[in-house]
Parts: sequence; structure tokens; C-alpha cells
Amino acid sequence: MAKTPANAATVVKQSFDSMEQEVFLNLWRTYDRLKSIEDEVFGRVGLSAQQYNALRLLRSVHPKTMPTLVLGGRLISRAPDMTRLLDRLERRGLLLRERKPENRRVVEVRITKDGMQLLDELHDAVQESHQRQLGHLDQKALRQLSDLLRQARQPHEDAHKLSFIDE
Repeated sequence: MAKTPANAATVVKQSFDSMEQEVFLNLWRTYDRLKSIEDEVFGRVGLSAQQYNALRLLRSVHPKTMPTLVLGGRLISRAPDMTRLLDRLERRGLLLRERKPENRRVVEVRITKDGMQLLDELHDAVQESHQRQLGHLDQKALRQLSDLLRQARQPHEDAHKLSFIDE
């Protein structure tokens, strides 16, 4: 009987309990690989992807404000602690929070000039990261992938709290 070299890679046959499991694990693995590229960009300026997303959403309504509950609902991924996310951005001078006298329970958020400037500085690097992530796919494949992902999450979305990509 022939011996297998000690450094030979062990081949393990993949098996999944269902096609749904295989697809889910592929989504998870893909997210992990693509997120590492994004993390490089945001890590250079000490932001998380969620913080960047919050700033982009605030820029979309600038010079107006957005209630924190609306902002939290429009983020791409849920923020379990919106207060802490906003605290960090406010400490850096990237946003301002204010309570309206007519309803002290509602906190309104606005992006600052520094927040706008940071988004401008990141623009090209973010575009390059998207190119690195998915630029190898043609436009037809990108459209199909986007449509399939939207279909996959649609039954799990709250119609009253859609992210900006589903509006």
C-alpha cells in the first residue's frame, strides 16, 4: 500500500443538507471575502462599514436631518446599538444630533462639513474596492445577481423599514 506524503492536502468531499444550505454558505463565504476588501478601505480612516453607510444616508438628505429611528431602519445591516454608532461619529465631529423642542423623544441627526469631506475623500477608494470585489463580472451577470439577491431577501424584509436599496 502506497503511503500518502505528509504534506499532501487532504481532499474532503463537500456535502450539504440541502440546496438552501449550500446557497446560504456560499453567500456567507462570499460576504466574508468581499467584506475584507471593504474593511481595508474603511480601516484606513477608522470607520466601520456601518458608520460609512450612516454617513452616506445622512449625506443623501443634507442639509436636512434624519430621525435616528429612520436612519437605523435604512442601514444595510442592522445596528444593534445605534446610540454607540452615533456617539463615535459625533465624537469625531462627523455628525450632529439634536432634539426638537416639539418632541423631545425624537433625535434628529445631520452630517457635518467634516463628515461630507471624509465621504469625498473616500469616494475613489470605495469605487476601487467595488471594482476589486465585483469588477470581474459583466453588467448582465451583475444585474442577475442583484435581482436574485433581492428576491432571496424580499420575504424577510419589513415593508415599513426598507433599506435604501429596496425602496
